[in-house]
Amino acid sequence: MIRGAATTFLLFLNLFFWGTPVLLIGLLKLVTRGETRRRIILFIVSLAEKWVVTNNRIFDVMLPTVWDIDEVADVDPSGHYLIFSNHISWADIFVLQRVFQGRVSFLRFFIKSQLVWFPIMGQVAWVLDFPFMRRYSAEYLAAHSEKRGEDLETTRRVCRRYRRVPVAVLNFLEGTRFTEEKRVDQASPYKHLLRPRIGGAAFVLASLGEQLDGVFDVTIAYPGHITTAWDFVCGRIDGIAVRTRFSKVPPEFLTDRITEPGPERDSFKQWVEATWREKDDLLALLTASVPAATESPQARRESGRG
Repeated sequence: MIRGAATTFLLFLNLFFWGTPVLLIGLLKLVTRGETRRRIILFIVSLAEKWVVTNNRIFDVMLPTVWDIDEVADVDPSGHYLIFSNHISWADIFVLQRVFQGRVSFLRFFIKSQLVWFPIMGQVAWVLDFPFMRRYSAEYLAAHSEKRGEDLETTRRVCRRYRRVPVAVLNFLEGTRFTEEKRVDQASPYKHLLRPRIGGAAFVLASLGEQLDGVFDVTIAYPGHITTAWDFVCGRIDGIAVRTRFSKVPPEFLTDRITEPGPERDSFKQWVEATWREKDDLLALLTASVPAATESPQARRESGRG
């Protein structure tokens, strides 16, 4: 508990330290256009990346967790990428930021619209052009049909802003964190995953089009654990395993047609489902063993895995 409280305090302190200048400088976006605005965006992104670096140092010092991360493909960090991942815990965000820090641009991911009011973090996400999503119940949509497709249009609009700057868009295709109860409720055909939702990813592909340089398929496992973010900051997680796979996007998916019913969307759905079957098999292997938390943070840094 003491470790968790101390780690959380350091994380909030780090957020305040880097988040405050991001917010102040980010306000200039409102009154600038063109190349000046693009340079401001690149500068505030560089500040956000320093926030990630410092978070990683905090984890190295405070947590005994062993990081088992395979080699990430060497790509152009100034490119445009879509990142798929399974979703288990809010700790996944910290894990993915660690994996991709310095390898691709600062990660943007889909975030609930209510979180825009979360102190500092919500406003920083707004400044950094995160896609904010409104989640409506089935009952509400039945009474307000005009709201259907609103989130997908938001995705399209935000992705247009990404065309002139490097970006990596993270999409948790399951749409929510995995639990066994959700898996059973969905009648998911996978043992370790929920059913993937392709709508948001389809709009990212269609919006970025030929500017998209590739897709990273990421599998995160907490061997022996279905973890929470609190478990993570308390150091209760012995090890975290991450596997990444990079691939070019099939050209037939870089079209608006995958956002509408038809053969292109069906083909994209089949591609995602094949990826999900492979990910399910990989998770079965990764969760079968628990790495021993015997390697120090200093040793991990020296080996290049920190």
